[in-house]
Amino acid sequence: MSKRVIIISWISVLFWMGLIFYSSSRPAIQSKEMSRGVTEIVLQTIERVAPDRAAELDMGRLHHLIRKNAHFFSYLVLGVLVLNALRRGGVVGFKGVVIAFIICAMYAVSDEVHQLYVPGRSGEIRDVFIDSAGATVGILGYLGASSKIKKV
Repeated sequence: MSKRVIIISWISVLFWMGLIFYSSSRPAIQSKEMSRGVTEIVLQTIERVAPDRAAELDMGRLHHLIRKNAHFFSYLVLGVLVLNALRRGGVVGFKGVVIAFIICAMYAVSDEVHQLYVPGRSGEIRDVFIDSAGATVGILGYLGASSKIKKV
């Protein structure tokens, strides 16, 4: 594997970690406004597709679900990127999977600790579990996709 590909892979990991850090650095008011905007888009889409179901939705629960899914999907992408970078660097097999998971889980912990110092935010162990679950799905998805690609 060329050094350029390895470097680009790790830069992608660092860039994504930076996006996560930036999102976590936003005070609670800004973070909630951003996710509220996403919630409104989801609600508008549901109203178009199933108008009778939209009236039944609990906006608070929908907003909470969207916020937690943002954690999950952010770390799903991180899991993919970290495992890819490790594999490009020659760390393969079970060892690569374990190292990728540890990197993602430790970043999730550090992210929650970081949020303790952001106005209005809190660090929650529940979010570390959600983040780690997302990373696990990303890692397993990467493994599944790469095994399918090898068979083709």
